[in-house]
Amino acid sequence: MARKILLLVSDMNSGGAERVAANLANAWVGRGDQVTLVATYSGHSECFYQLSGDVELCYLADMVAHSGRRNPLRQIKRLLALRRLIKATQPDVILSFLTNVNIAALMASCYSGYPTIVSERNYPPIQSEGWFYECLCRRFYPYAASVVMQTNKGARWIAENLPGVRSTVIPNPVSYPLSVFEPRLSPSEYISPQRKLLLAVGRLSEQKGFDYLLMAFSELAAIHQDWDLVILGEGSIRPALESQIQALGLEARVHLPGKAGNVSNWYQRADLYVMSSRHEGFPNTLIEAMVHGCAVVSYDCDTGPRDIIRHGDDGLLVGPVGDVPALASTLDQLMLDDEARQRMGQKAIDVRERYSVENVLRMWDRVFDEVTKKPNLKNSDQ
Repeated sequence: MARKILLLVSDMNSGGAERVAANLANAWVGRGDQVTLVATYSGHSECFYQLSGDVELCYLADMVAHSGRRNPLRQIKRLLALRRLIKATQPDVILSFLTNVNIAALMASCYSGYPTIVSERNYPPIQSEGWFYECLCRRFYPYAASVVMQTNKGARWIAENLPGVRSTVIPNPVSYPLSVFEPRLSPSEYISPQRKLLLAVGRLSEQKGFDYLLMAFSELAAIHQDWDLVILGEGSIRPALESQIQALGLEARVHLPGKAGNVSNWYQRADLYVMSSRHEGFPNTLIEAMVHGCAVVSYDCDTGPRDIIRHGDDGLLVGPVGDVPALASTLDQLMLDDEARQRMGQKAIDVRERYSVENVLRMWDRVFDEVTKKPNLKNSDQ
């Protein structure tokens, strides 16, 4: 039976939550569901990820008269507009991603009679939105039909800190092959065929720990003179990373090409993938690299990598987070061993089945069935 799904995200830029939203929306409409995807906080902008023509994409900002960025009435107007949209859409289920959007979704849908599922995309203790949002979560999350976490550790945190809130665990799906879109950056423009490629992908932000990675690579560059490092992505700390690269004397060995819409070409070209994050939710890029047969090295951060990597089988976990010599040593181990990288890469491909779209959609279907069959008394005016 086809469903009407109202899917709420902050924006449709190049973040991980946005990629998952696009993948799910495309999969749902592909099987006959009706999906309205709403960017709640951004103004009208270009969608970075490729969406099916059957997905209705709208921007909440287009439904609200401009009242100035700092006008306190602006957020109230958006909440009222969102509530009107919910009533006009009459969805079978509302699904929201990210804490700030989750709060808005629960406030707007309160007593509407439409079940609202909220999804946390990071581990709350690590990436807190601040005391104000923590208070709002405690106030409004009990009104959610379910809170979806990406890892078991996240679900345990919900049970321990928000008693009475219903939660479930659903990992991110991975599509294979990945969609290709603009901008397309050719690996051959940065790395010659004779060079080996250590690849990292992610937003250029403090969370991703690329400063640790650069320090680790600086210890390896002289030893592994046939390897180069590429970090794909864009973000606010680009100037700091560029300065660090220069200070370490790595200008000829480290490249920051920016965002790539053809990231699959880079995974295929990579000899080894590395994740140096301080914390994660459920890292899409790690799974995507493994889907393409990359052996992987990752800090054992909270949360995600230890749920995905089978240590010693398809990749290696490094701890503690921030231990640069340990990261360098583990990378050195695999950079030296072509046979081990190949063996782990062959095992890594198993994630195609473990996190297939079909398997993950079945998990969402179970939650949808549960919340639509069982009336949510806290969130209904019936």
